[in-house]
Amino acid sequence: MKALIVGSGGQLGHALIATAPAGVEIVSGDQDVLDITDAARVAAYVQEVAPDVIFNAAAYTAVDKAESDAALAQAVNGDAVGYLAAAARSFGAKLVHVSTDFVFDGSGTTPYAPDATPAPLGVYGSTKLAGERAAGPDALVVRTAWLYGPVGANFVRTMLRLMQAHPQVRVVGDQVGCPTYAPALAAALWGLAERGVTGVYHFSDGGQASWYDFAVAIQEEALAAGLLEKAVPIVSITTADYPTPARRPAYSVLDCSATYAALDRAPTPWRDNLHIMIEEIQNHG
Repeated sequence: MKALIVGSGGQLGHALIATAPAGVEIVSGDQDVLDITDAARVAAYVQEVAPDVIFNAAAYTAVDKAESDAALAQAVNGDAVGYLAAAARSFGAKLVHVSTDFVFDGSGTTPYAPDATPAPLGVYGSTKLAGERAAGPDALVVRTAWLYGPVGANFVRTMLRLMQAHPQVRVVGDQVGCPTYAPALAAALWGLAERGVTGVYHFSDGGQASWYDFAVAIQEEALAAGLLEKAVPIVSITTADYPTPARRPAYSVLDCSATYAALDRAPTPWRDNLHIMIEEIQNHG
């Protein structure tokens, strides 16, 4: 199998490379070699590479900045997915596209099923929803949430930095979702792709948490691993206490039961994967 990984330089792209099954040939589609907002370039590159599967791990993820940069967010998150989908169909490749919990408004109180009605609150979610639709029915679309991993900027590394530098940290406690470890998502994407699955699926680690819960767990794990010298108070605040240009869903837990059934395995609790992430930082920085 030959796999083109679009966005190979990001945390999910790195994870896809690290978890690739034996015998898979990986081709990079990072932004230095492929501008996915250029339809002609996308078609030419896919024709040249001739992949069996295209993983789209690229995205405009600056949620707040997207509110004032809607055109670029749409170009990357929406239009570019259509270009990749068209190229995949033209040259016989399968498209695996990654989307987000932000396609939901967070007004629910039970985990969102893949067929739940989307209602994004802002530009980021709207453009990601546009990308889902542009991917088409023959693609595999996997929504995920609260992604973090060993490579790149993410909530875990931000919290560790703040806990080392400040006498106290304030973290939103009234937004509930589920953290997702990038290597776990990557392994699931490979598994679903190998099974020939199409349609919309959800993937996150097991359980749920608020951002405050996540931060508390990060500090506990980091203290146990010796990454922090001392504990600092973590103060739970409300969304209203921390206004941002973009609205966030208050509840965005994803129902991943169909995905785990397709993979024939149970979810790993999010705290277990956080422990693995902390060990990665301890061992490799």
